Amino acid sequence: MAKTPSTMVPLGTPAPSFSLLEPLTGEMISFDDVRGEYGTVVMFICNHCPFVKHVQEELVRVASEYGPKGVGFVAINSNDVEKYPDDSPEKMVDDVERLGYSFPYLFDDTQEVAKAYNAACTPDFFVFDESDLLVYRGQLDDSRPGSGVADGKDLRLALDRLLSGEKPLADQQPSIGCNIKWK
Repeated sequence: MAKTPSTMVPLGTPAPSFSLLEPLTGEMISFDDVRGEYGTVVMFICNHCPFVKHVQEELVRVASEYGPKGVGFVAINSNDVEKYPDDSPEKMVDDVERLGYSFPYLFDDTQEVAKAYNAACTPDFFVFDESDLLVYRGQLDDSRPGSGVADGKDLRLALDRLLSGEKPLADQQPSIGCNIKWK
């Protein structure tokens, strides 16, 4: 299992727009469709990565806790499904239904959205404020497969600071995961 870190895009970077297929509904979903009143979390995940599997249940808990507080959530799968068929749109639907994702899980077939966000790994997290400017990028928490339970403490801290109007922490840790499977 390769360990690839986040790119750590500069804070203040504007959120790239997108319109991607949601395999569950067959609809196109845009950034504006998932945008929260106070902020938006964009997560790059996939189905097969052990780092993502390790945090899936915590992703559901964080979205369930912060969604009602005005934070929008979206997950994006940008992996090459020709080489990694476990990440196919059909398998994405299986994960949504099995795990109860309360957020859209979108398919980035062209990988253009992952490139626009400079996403490097799965999972990779980006938090934007109400003005769609980046205030957090990096890890969910410091747990890894086989080394503790995911509690989402880093992402939760970033969201708590966002909702209370505090400045983002300067010290943010990159996520670690499998690299995006580029075509």
